[in-house]
Amino acid sequence: MAPHQVPPGIIDFYASGYDEGGRLSRSADGVLELVRTQELLRRHLPPAPAKVLDVGGGPGAHARWLVEEGYEVHLVDPVERHVREALETGATAERGDARSLPAGDATYDAVLLLGPLYHLPDPADRRAALAEAVRVVRPGGPVAAAGINRYAPLFEHTAYAHLHRPELQRSVAEDLVTGVYDGRRGFTEAYFHSAAELTAELCDSGCEDTVVYGIEGPAWSLLKATEHHTGESLVGSPLFESALVAARLAEAHPELLAASSHLLAVGCRP
Repeated sequence: MAPHQVPPGIIDFYASGYDEGGRLSRSADGVLELVRTQELLRRHLPPAPAKVLDVGGGPGAHARWLVEEGYEVHLVDPVERHVREALETGATAERGDARSLPAGDATYDAVLLLGPLYHLPDPADRRAALAEAVRVVRPGGPVAAAGINRYAPLFEHTAYAHLHRPELQRSVAEDLVTGVYDGRRGFTEAYFHSAAELTAELCDSGCEDTVVYGIEGPAWSLLKATEHHTGESLVGSPLFESALVAARLAEAHPELLAASSHLLAVGCRP
């Protein structure tokens, strides 16, 4: 067992029925996140059959398509339910902690952390997770780390038409200042990054040539609001396709990073 302890609230949230894989396959903004993450990772991953370590990979939403494309994927996650589900994707999987990985030095061609950093509010824990990722990836290999954008709660609660509530205004205002989420509004305790912070954390871990992307782009909350208030699926609709194009066009404009829901930073071990 890893020496670190994952907060019980995080384990309970995912073990008690929250469907992380379904989040990326049913809602329009979830599918947008999946599609964009796929296309961004494909730019940086070495060719299959490279060995990929999927740290905190949940039930295997990304492991599945990576295996289908010929990658050799091993998934590590602290939630037993996720490990069982991930095994169904064709990946290998085991319980483990991002801060103490069960792998030798330089044993993987690429390492993904598409969830751990936003479940580690303590900066020391994020540093440990990134140090472990850099340790186990081969020299020259990419480390791809996702973060929830600092400003995502502002856009999300506007989309849900919740932000007029005074108690929610106070909570979101605090999130915007501190980045620390207390886990009392339908999600677990978490940390929300700015693009500059996420980039700095990868660079401080020793990664070189780090670049950061806005995954969903500036129109994701429009998708969420429309789908939520109409009750109709927008996956594959003209509005969905327009939001996807908007995300791609926004890449050339760093000032639009703040409008995305999730950020993806990619750097390489020297």
